[in-house]
Amino acid sequence: MSSTAATIAKANRSGGAQPTIGGSVYVKPQDIEWEPTQFPGISIKTLYEDKEKGELTCFLKWEPGATLPMHKHPEIEQSYVVEGSFYDHEGICRAGEFVWRRVGSFHETHSDEGAVILAVYRKPNIFQHSAGYSRDAG
Repeated sequence: MSSTAATIAKANRSGGAQPTIGGSVYVKPQDIEWEPTQFPGISIKTLYEDKEKGELTCFLKWEPGATLPMHKHPEIEQSYVVEGSFYDHEGICRAGEFVWRRVGSFHETHSDEGAVILAVYRKPNIFQHSAGYSRDAG
């Protein structure tokens, strides 16, 4: 018996909830190509997106010297640095560290050495001329 079938059989015996088949979506980032954004030196791999809700989970790759221009966070933004570092006027976030931005906050971010960041957005950032990341900027 497969482990999934065994889990379902155990749940049926105990009268508990049953797992939802197809309820998990597995993503292999290594199989996704980096796509350029509208910001020079910053590319993206989209892991999850619900455009209607504005939700986005992605990897952002920053080339050395890249800057994300001044923008507003309409909801919290969460960032985990996988490689390298990036910073704003309040501090630096290095590999293995996490930073989140408060609702309504404004800032500009930079990376001197380059970085790979796992970013989770509840709503797209608001830039002067756009919202979110454009993937057709190549």
